Amino acid sequence: MSITAMIFTVIGYLSGSILYAELFCALFRKKEAYLQGSDHNPGTANAYMYGGFWCGTLTLIFDLMKGFLPVFLYLRLQPLESWELVPVMTAPVIGHIFPLFKKFQGGKGIAATFGCLLGLFPYIKPVVIFAAAFIFFSVVLRISPHFYRTVFAYVFSLAGMLLTKVFPVVSTGFLIIMAAVLIRMHFSNEDKKRLEVKTLWTR
Repeated sequence: MSITAMIFTVIGYLSGSILYAELFCALFRKKEAYLQGSDHNPGTANAYMYGGFWCGTLTLIFDLMKGFLPVFLYLRLQPLESWELVPVMTAPVIGHIFPLFKKFQGGKGIAATFGCLLGLFPYIKPVVIFAAAFIFFSVVLRISPHFYRTVFAYVFSLAGMLLTKVFPVVSTGFLIIMAAVLIRMHFSNEDKKRLEVKTLWTR
């Protein structure tokens, strides 16, 4: 691995290890408010629900940026097709899920995943596929609880990337990200009750 890839991988992991939900909840004098959620997840959803609008919005922006910046800046120096992109692309999400600063107990990594895929800009196909999968399973074919919706969104996103011939380096990186996210969710307090599926036209 080149020095450049190593530097951006380390920066990405350390950046990912900063849990902004915790940081902004404390800043808005609602320390550890996110723990009120049943899953105790230090992520965007709980920051919005228990920390308020600005706490949630800032958490979302910074969780996106922790993935976006390392990937985007690295690709200003190296070609997209380089296999060294894989550790650079996966490091922020792995850092968020298994943060060095929180005894490797972090969040789910969904916003960080979006950030990493946005960092591939102007190559937008992967993030469009990922966003479309989440929208489809949230609006058209509504899957609940959130645990199963996330699993379906990641799995179908990977399938979509393979079918549309996304660059192999990107689909490989996404595969590793997906594995880390699903491992984290499997061992989380996430609601895993019976899978329910509803369509857009049913209540």
